[in-house]
Amino acid sequence: MATLTGNRRQILTASAALTGFSLISTRSALAADLPRKATALPLSDVRLLPSDFKTALDVNHAYLVTLEPDRFLHNFRKGAGLKPKGESYGGWEKDTIAGHSLGHYMSAISLMYAQTGDPVLKARASYVIDELALIQGAQGDGYTAGFQRRRKDGTVVDGKEIFPEIMAGDIRSAGFDLNGCWVPLYNWHKLYGGLFDGQTFCGLDKAIPVAVALSVYIDKVFGSLSDAQVQEVLNCEHGGINDSFAELYARTKDPRWLALAERLYHHKVLDPMVAREDKLANIHANTNIPKVLGLARLYEVTGKPDYRTATEFFYERVTKHHSFVIGGNGDREYFFEPDAISKHITEATCEHCATYNMMKMSRQLYSWSPDASYFDYFERAHLNHVLAQQNPKTGMFSYMTPLFTGAARGFSDPVDNWTCCHGTGMESHAKHAESIYWQGDDTLFVNLYIPSTAKWAKKGVSLRLDTAYPYEGDAKLSLTAMRRPTRFKLALRVPGWAKSVALTLNGKPVEASRDRGYLIIDRVWQAGDKLALSLPLDLNIEPTNDNPGVVAILRGPLVLAADLGSVDDDYKATDPALVGNDLLAGFAPVAIEKARFKTVGIGRPGELTFVPFYSQYERRSAVYFKAFNEADWKIEEASFLTEQARQRDLAARSVDVMHLGEMQAERDHNLESDVSWPGTYRGRNGRDARSGGFMSFKMNVKPGPLVMQASYWGDDRCEFDILIDGETLTTVSHKTPVKPGEFFDEAYPVPEALTRGKTTVTVKFVPKEGRSTGMIFGVLLFTAAPSTAA
Repeated sequence: MATLTGNRRQILTASAALTGFSLISTRSALAADLPRKATALPLSDVRLLPSDFKTALDVNHAYLVTLEPDRFLHNFRKGAGLKPKGESYGGWEKDTIAGHSLGHYMSAISLMYAQTGDPVLKARASYVIDELALIQGAQGDGYTAGFQRRRKDGTVVDGKEIFPEIMAGDIRSAGFDLNGCWVPLYNWHKLYGGLFDGQTFCGLDKAIPVAVALSVYIDKVFGSLSDAQVQEVLNCEHGGINDSFAELYARTKDPRWLALAERLYHHKVLDPMVAREDKLANIHANTNIPKVLGLARLYEVTGKPDYRTATEFFYERVTKHHSFVIGGNGDREYFFEPDAISKHITEATCEHCATYNMMKMSRQLYSWSPDASYFDYFERAHLNHVLAQQNPKTGMFSYMTPLFTGAARGFSDPVDNWTCCHGTGMESHAKHAESIYWQGDDTLFVNLYIPSTAKWAKKGVSLRLDTAYPYEGDAKLSLTAMRRPTRFKLALRVPGWAKSVALTLNGKPVEASRDRGYLIIDRVWQAGDKLALSLPLDLNIEPTNDNPGVVAILRGPLVLAADLGSVDDDYKATDPALVGNDLLAGFAPVAIEKARFKTVGIGRPGELTFVPFYSQYERRSAVYFKAFNEADWKIEEASFLTEQARQRDLAARSVDVMHLGEMQAERDHNLESDVSWPGTYRGRNGRDARSGGFMSFKMNVKPGPLVMQASYWGDDRCEFDILIDGETLTTVSHKTPVKPGEFFDEAYPVPEALTRGKTTVTVKFVPKEGRSTGMIFGVLLFTAAPSTAA
C-alpha cells in the first residue's frame, strides 16, 4: 500500500521531518545552541487567551468551586474519632479506596489558583491542610487517611486496622488489594501530591509538617519489614509512593526519606526496565507508570544512572510501541505486546490517568535534555486525548477514551461517580498553560502553540502568543514589554510532522539556526518585536505500528475522526473502510477553518465526514479504518462485511462480559476464588481454578433467552462444572486438545428458569476432583439470536 505514507515513529521524531525550510538559514547548529537543561515558566506567570484550552480551564474552574472540602474529609475525620462535617461523595469515595480524591482535589485547586489567582481556592487548600493537621493530632501518631478496610465477613472498618497485621508479617497483597484495603499506598501518594502542590502553588509551607508526620508513621510500618516483605507489599498497586518520599527528601533534605524512597523499589517490574527489557505486556498500565515517575525523581535527587536508564527506556517503549494515535495507551487498562495496536482497538482503550502520567514523564525527560520530540508526543496527547476527556458542556470527565468504531464516551457525575480519572481530570484541566514556555540559561523555548500571555521574569520580558493552531498553521509571538533591549535566544519548536516552515521577524526574513527540532534566533530583542511562524497543516495517513492496512487520519497534530452520529442513537452500521489507490486525494475540505473534511469516492459503505476527534464529546466516531486499494477491496469486501456484521451483531446482543485475570474487571464483578490464580498466555489474560477450589463472580442478566460464551486455549485439558446461582448450567470436559494451537469459544444456552426475575446472577466455575478449569480467558453473556423458523 504505497499510498499509506508516514508512520508513528516518524511522526513522533521531530528533527527527522524538517525539510524544505523557507526564509531560514539551514546551516548546521552546534549542540551549544541550546541549553542542556530547562524548566517551565511558573504557571502563575502564564495566562491563557481564548481557545478550546481556555474553555476547558474555565469550565473546570467553575466546577472546582462547587466542591466541598468537608465531603472529601468525611472518612479522615471519622477514622480519627471526629464527627464528619459533610457527607462523603459517591462512586469510589463510598468504597474502600475513599480518600484518594482529596489529594487530586488539593492538586487541582492549587494548580487552578496558580493559573487564575482565585483566592477562594487558596483558602480551601489552607483549610484542608489545617483539618489534616487536626486529624493527625486526634490520631496521635501522624496517621491520616480516608481509605477503609473490608473484613472477610464483609464488615467495612477504618483502614488503619491493616497496618498492625502487616507489621506482624501478615501480608495479603494482590493487584489492587492489601489485606482487604483497596490500594492504600496509591491513596497516600495522591495525598502527598496534594500537599506538595499546596506548598508549590499556594505557598502553604504548613503542608510539609503534615507530610512529615504521616511519613513517620509509614516509615515505622516499613521499618518492621524485611526486604522480601516490602516486595510483597509492593505487589499491591502503590502509585508513585517512591516519588512521594523522593520529593519529601528534596523539600526537607532529611536523608531518612531518601532511604525510604529507594527501599520502595519494586524489583519485579523495574529491574527489566533498568536492563532495557520490554516486559510490559499484560501488566496494568497506570499501576506502573507512576513507579517510573518515582525513578525519574530519584534520578534527579541522586544522579544514579540506572534510574535514568529505566525512565528513558520505558518512555521510548510506551510512546513508540504501546501508544494509540491519540497518545493514550492500554486496552482495558493493560499494556499489551509491543507493536500490536491494530489488535487492541476496543471500547476500553486509553485510560486518562495513564496519559496524564506519561505527559508528566515527558516534562521530566525534557527538563533533563530539551528536545522538541518530547513535545511531539506531549502535544499529540494533550490535544487529542486530554481535551477529549472533558465534556465542556458539563465539565465532567471520561475514564476511558474509546477508539472502537461507534463507541460513546462515558462521562462522570459531579457528585456520585468519583474515580481515579475524575481526579486526574480535575488536575489536567487546571494546568493547560504549564508547558507552553520553558527557560534555560539565556534561552526561552516555545513548545506549544496555545494562545497565551507570559512573563519571563529572568529577562524582564512580557510576551503574547496569538494563534488559531491547530486549525490554522500560523502563530505570532509578540514581545509586548521589556525593561531594556536584551540579548537572548528564542527557540521555536517545529513539530516533527511539519514538512516545511516559514519564519519572519517584524515582517522580514530572519536567519535562524536549527538544533534538536527548534528554530533558534539569537539577537538583541526589544519591545514590539514580532515573530511569525507558519506551518503547513497537511493531511497525513498514520498506519498502526503492526498493520499498514489499519490507518488513522491526521491534519498536522490533530487526529480526525469520522462522525457516526449522536450518542443518543445506537450504532448498528457496518464499520466504515477507506478504499482507493491514493486515499489522501479522496479527502475534500468542507470547512477548513474547523478541520472538517468529507471523503469523495473512497468511503465504504458510504462517504464519510471527518472532524477533530477530541470534539466528538456527544457523538460516535471512527478513528481507525481498514484501508484497501481497489484491487484488494474486491477480494476482501465480502469477507470483511460478513465479519463486521457478525461482530456488530454479537456486540449488540451482549449483556455483560467478564475479563478474567484483570484486576479491575474482577473487582467490578465481585470475584471470589480459592485455589485459583490469574495468568497470561499468548498475550491474553485469564484465570484458572484447580482441584478443591473455585472462582465465582457476578454478571448482569436480562429477561429472555441468553447464551454464555467462554473462551479457552485449544490445547488445555480440563473438566469442570459451570453453575448459575448454585444450579448446574453445564459440565465442560476437554480431555483431549479441542483446537490445538489456537484460542476458541464455546457457547452454552442459559435456561430462562435460571435468570427469570433477576438482574444479576452469580456464575461459578468448579473443577472436578483432581482436575482444573484450565485457563479461561473471558466469559460473555449475550441474548440468544432470534429464531429464523417460519
